[in-house]
Amino acid sequence: MTFTGHVFLGLSVDGFIARPDDDLGWLESRGAEAGDAGFTPFVASVDALLMGRGTYRVIAPSDGWPYQGRPVHVLSSTLAADADPRVTVHRTLDDAVAALEAAGYGRVYLDGGRLVRSMLARGRVQTLTLSRVPVLIGEGHTLFGPLPGDVDLEHVETTVLGGGMVQTTYRVREQGPATGDYDGHGRLPHRWHRTRRLLRARGPAGRRAHRPGAGAQ
Repeated sequence: MTFTGHVFLGLSVDGFIARPDDDLGWLESRGAEAGDAGFTPFVASVDALLMGRGTYRVIAPSDGWPYQGRPVHVLSSTLAADADPRVTVHRTLDDAVAALEAAGYGRVYLDGGRLVRSMLARGRVQTLTLSRVPVLIGEGHTLFGPLPGDVDLEHVETTVLGGGMVQTTYRVREQGPATGDYDGHGRLPHRWHRTRRLLRARGPAGRRAHRPGAGAQ
């Protein structure tokens, strides 16, 4: 069974989901007036969760486990398989996707910046609910980053919550997957980085004449 991926994330106005040291105090303090911002019913609507290692590192020691008994899967190349009985660990994104599909899940909550980007690149995200907290934190971990192509979104709704939090839900328009352009950990392959450096060196004229991945056939 092919599942659909769903994203529910809080972020600063400048697009960061955590400080460089993983601190979320800026989000928790300013988002308090918004309550749980719809998180509880959102979790109730999914069948399982898939998160990255960084997200797990932040959530694991916190008081309470907010996932309402849903199976939690973690993508990590370093976390021991038996480190936490609450989670199932997968070494590669391919393995995680295969396990979730084999389990027959329909809706999967995707959490973590690099993981979300990788799943967007694969065409496996159906909705994104982004809750912007009215603060600029200047640096940190971001949801946004390189993608192999544009991801077209359809606006579903926007709601202003307590404390000035603005929550917007988008539906991802149907598109073809681009699995060959990512390494399974949210990073573009070296050839993309080489191309970007080449384009910067060539200047505007070179950028107009060249596109990533183009070359002799």
